[in-house]
Amino acid sequence: MAKKQNQRKPNETAAGTNAQKVKKQNQQAQQGQYGQEFAQETDAQEVKRRNQQAEQKKQQQQNQQNQQN
Repeated sequence: MAKKQNQRKPNETAAGTNAQKVKKQNQQAQQGQYGQEFAQETDAQEVKRRNQQAEQKKQQQQNQQNQQN
C-alpha cells in the first residue's frame, strides 16, 4: 500500500498555512490597517466601566471572605 503524499500549494507550510497571506497580514498589522473594524466597535468607556464593576465585585468578595475567617 503506497503512502499518499499531501498535495500542497507552493506557499503553504506542512500545516497548510499560507505563508504569503500571513506575511501580508503581519505587514498590514504593522501599518495599522488590519483589524481596524474591531477597534471601531469597541467602546472604551464601556470597557472601563465594566472593568471597574468587576474590580469592585472582586473587592466585595474578598471582604466577605475575610469577615468569614
